[in-house]
Amino acid sequence: MKNFTRTCIALVALSAAALPSRAHDKHGHQSYSAGEPGDPSKPSRTVEVEMKEMEFTPFRIEVKRGEQVRFVIRNAGTEDHEFLLATTEENLRHAEVMKKHPHMEHDDPNGVRLAPKKSAEIVWKFTKPGTFEYSCLIPDHRDYGMTGRVIVK
Repeated sequence: MKNFTRTCIALVALSAAALPSRAHDKHGHQSYSAGEPGDPSKPSRTVEVEMKEMEFTPFRIEVKRGEQVRFVIRNAGTEDHEFLLATTEENLRHAEVMKKHPHMEHDDPNGVRLAPKKSAEIVWKFTKPGTFEYSCLIPDHRDYGMTGRVIVK
């Protein structure tokens, strides 16, 4: 069983490494660690998130399990930045792929890449309790502290 698991992990890593440098097609997610894409037609709490060189404001957000949040994300910096919501482990793995493909664009409901002075919205329903992370996975940005936390109670 351990060899089978290692083989599966290796195949996933190899398939992720083969992604083209400008495209990033949904990773084949059937579920997401931090919950699920929200329904924009339903009520949600709005949380504004500002990105700039090497920080997110706010750094910490608390939500209730089952709550839907509309993230209004604004890049107030002078470089491109990303907001990618997942577990720390998933973001660390994804950051390694980003080192090989630094201009990768995301087409995931839990993430967005923004040019300076641009903004976007992500609607997310937090169905699972725990601590999740949003981070910028552009090479070196996460390493310099560009992360934030979502605590789901």
